[in-house]
Formats: sequence, structure tokens, C-alpha cells
Amino acid sequence: MFTFVNMDKNLSLADLWKQYPFFENSDFLNRYIPFEKLEKTLLELPFFFKVEDHGKSVDGKSIYSVQFGNGKTKILMWSQMHGNETTTTKAVLDLFRAFSQPEIAPMFQDIIENCTIQVIPVLNPDGAMAYSRENKNKIDLNRDAVLLSQPESQILHSIFENYRPDFCFNLHDQRSIYGVGTTEKPAVVSFLAPSVNKGRTLTEPRKTAMKLIAEMNSFLQTFIPGNVGRYDDFFNPNCVGDKFQSMEIPTVLVEAGHFPNDYDRNTTRKLVFLAISKALFSVASKSFTQQNFKNYFNIPENEKSFFDIILRNVNINGEVADLAIQFEEQLKDQEIEFVPVTEKIGNLSLYFGHKNLDFHGEKLRINRSIAIEEKIEIKHIAIGNEEISSILTNN
Repeated sequence: MFTFVNMDKNLSLADLWKQYPFFENSDFLNRYIPFEKLEKTLLELPFFFKVEDHGKSVDGKSIYSVQFGNGKTKILMWSQMHGNETTTTKAVLDLFRAFSQPEIAPMFQDIIENCTIQVIPVLNPDGAMAYSRENKNKIDLNRDAVLLSQPESQILHSIFENYRPDFCFNLHDQRSIYGVGTTEKPAVVSFLAPSVNKGRTLTEPRKTAMKLIAEMNSFLQTFIPGNVGRYDDFFNPNCVGDKFQSMEIPTVLVEAGHFPNDYDRNTTRKLVFLAISKALFSVASKSFTQQNFKNYFNIPENEKSFFDIILRNVNINGEVADLAIQFEEQLKDQEIEFVPVTEKIGNLSLYFGHKNLDFHGEKLRINRSIAIEEKIEIKHIAIGNEEISSILTNN
């Protein structure tokens, strides 16, 4: 159940950063969200919210939407289209708490009066239970926009057709491999205004999405300067965002990325909450109309430039090279374990590590062997005779 708190009615958008603990739903702090726990939370939301069961997943789990607000402008959001992408789901749970306060700050009151918001917290409950990108039928729902072969895709399409939103927000997680352009900055939050066709035409609805992203980026730069990225806008008609954008509905893709030492992504979740709050307020107040859509293109494109750990200048199989280690997320007993795996061996001078260590040519042993290959799960690691397995933690 939510705990209501009294907030200052003069709370400004900028104050959300320091006041965030009042909004964070601390029942959901882990990377894995058990679907039954989330379902119970949704069904216990205050009367302010309209919770509706729209149908069943492949495995028979309910797909819910949560609707609130009384305004004319209709906004549709969906999260966990990929079941192993939970950060934005946690952010929308925080959003529900923010709108649940008995004394709502001015910007939330403005949003309620001017907007009606419908959120699908988990579109892929089977994938969520299994912590899998795909649904029960091993289909990527974000590649099913044309065929609509899966019940989850059909439900999203039906909600879209019946609700007829004015704006769409497609909420995702991205891997820790992404950096902002050629900088040493990890992409903590990334955005995309999906294309409408192969020519990437700048239609007015797409420009509107770009203006909203420019607003969110400008706001986030206050908190994470240089850590906001932009995805390549290659057109794929099978992707839901591309489809809705091509139907002339301004559509924004939000990607929650990696903040240093935040593998549970609770700092990123906070930043996504702030970004969404900014976007909703911008829609409610129409402030985005003053934004130049060209500012969207000032956001650097994402590059696959990061690994979780890079061991530099280690002796591997008799030669000095770099070793990249990546964490694989594995679900065990409703907890996510971050399992270190050898990802790449070679000259990695063009890559960055969230953790970097230089061993100046010393001999590396993995699992007590000097025969090292890529794609090996690391259970033990040593330099010479010195145990260094403590570096394999994700903190």
C-alpha cells in the first residue's frame, strides 16, 4: 500500500530531485519485479486511479492499464514490453505515488487538469516473470507491430485504437554497453523520436516528439551533464514506436541506462521519473511548443563503447592484451545475479570500462587456467598468484 505524505504545494519541478524520497516506491528496489507483487500493488492503488484488465498474455496473466487525470490531452505509456527491462516500470510506480499525494504540487495538478494519462506498467508479464526480453512464445513484442501475432501486441494495439492518444511514450531499458557519442560518459538515459519511413521524414508529429525530447534533455542536463544519448533513427516498421509515429502520433522512446555503480538502476529510475514528469508537465503547459526541434539533434548519438570491466595490459596466452568482462543477468530465486563473462580480448583502447584496471603485462589466470577464451563464465580470477576475484562485483 502507498503511504501518503504532505507535500509543499509550492513544490517546483526542479525540487523533485531533492524531494524524490517522498515519491519512491521502496517496495520495488531490486532489478527483478515479481509480477504477482506488482499486480497486487496495482489492484490496491487509490480510487484516483482507474485500473483495467485488458486481457491475458500467452500464459494467461492479466495485462493492466492504469488511467488517471481529467484533461483533454491523452497520453499513452507502456513499460516492460521486454520483460527484463524493469527500470521504467519502477519509475511509473513512483509516478503513481507522485499523483497519489493528497496535496499535489502545482505541476502535478496542472497535469491532472490538462491531461488524461493511461499507463501499461507491464505489457509482457510472462517475460517479466521469466526475466526474458521475449514473451512466452519467444517473440520480441517490439518486432511484432505489423504482424500483431501475439496477444500482448494485439492488446497494445487495441488500447491504442480505442484510446486514440495524442502522445505516446515507449519505455525501455538499455544495456550498460552504451556511451554518449565518443565521450567517456555512459548513456544514463537515452531518447529517440522514431522515424516514420525509410527517408526519416521530419513530419510535424515527429518534430513534436523531438521538441519533447529536447525539453527532457535540457532538464536532465542539470543532474547528469553529458550523460544523455540519442538512438539512431533507422526505420523499422515492425517496431511499435515507428508504427505509431508513422500514424502521426508523436511518439517518444525512453531508454533507462547505466549510472555508475547502479546496477539495480535506482538512480536511473529516479532520473527517468524526473524526465517523464518534465515531459508530462511540458505537454500540460504546452511549453514544448517553444522548443526548437533542431535541439534534438544536439544530443550525441549512442555508441557501443563500454564494457562493465576492462582489464588492461594483461598477459593472456603469452601476449599482452586487454580483456573486457561483461555481466550477464541471470534470474535465480527471484533475484538477479550479475555473472561475469569474458566478452572480448584484444586492443580495447577505443573502449571504456565502467571499471578499469591496468596490470602492466602481468599474467592472467581465469578459473585457475592461463588458457583464456571469450565467452567464459568467470568463477575465479587471479593475476600471477594474487587472487583478484573481488573486482568481479558489480559495485
